[in-house]
Amino acid sequence: MENSLRAGVAIYNAGEFHAAHDAWEDHWLELERDSDDERFLHGLIQFTAAVYHARGSNWEGVRGLAESAVAYLDGLPANYRGVNVGDVRDYLRAVRDDPEHAERVAPPRLTHRGVVLLPDDLDFDDSAAAALVLAEEFGYDERTVERAVEFARDDLESGDEGSHFVTLVVDFVREDENRGLVFRRLRQHAERRASRERDVDGLFE
Repeated sequence: MENSLRAGVAIYNAGEFHAAHDAWEDHWLELERDSDDERFLHGLIQFTAAVYHARGSNWEGVRGLAESAVAYLDGLPANYRGVNVGDVRDYLRAVRDDPEHAERVAPPRLTHRGVVLLPDDLDFDDSAAAALVLAEEFGYDERTVERAVEFARDDLESGDEGSHFVTLVVDFVREDENRGLVFRRLRQHAERRASRERDVDGLFE
């Protein structure tokens, strides 16, 4: 959960409110209903949806999402799993009571263990989770990114800390202005690696 949590926090802080909830959603669906973790992630998902809808001035939708998010987050500590839930809850209550509050006051940045995480702060495992979310959000081939993550993990397990795949997966997350270029390089390396592995496998057939 930690990697997905950190990935979603960083994506949210980068302004990708719609994408942020995808980092949490798959994990949330697997949790026991009404457990603290389930309510925590459900509340964050509703929070990011409220922030996203506020950009379109959908005040009725914003009010409903804020109300449900507060209900999910109520009862959790102000700092749950290292995230500033108290700040989020205070903002949501203000928006629930006056949806146009979202026009006047920016939503809180999310912190994790006291740090406002951004994509540059993510390690490889966090970045791997974020890369898959961003690929889906921006229409990049998800299987290519999945394969690159697999190759990166294989390289790290074999001690190759300087792996091209590790660097490219991290850059795909961090370099939003060059993401298309990074993806093309990532795809080229993945295709070459897969081709080499097929050639080697063919020797033993």
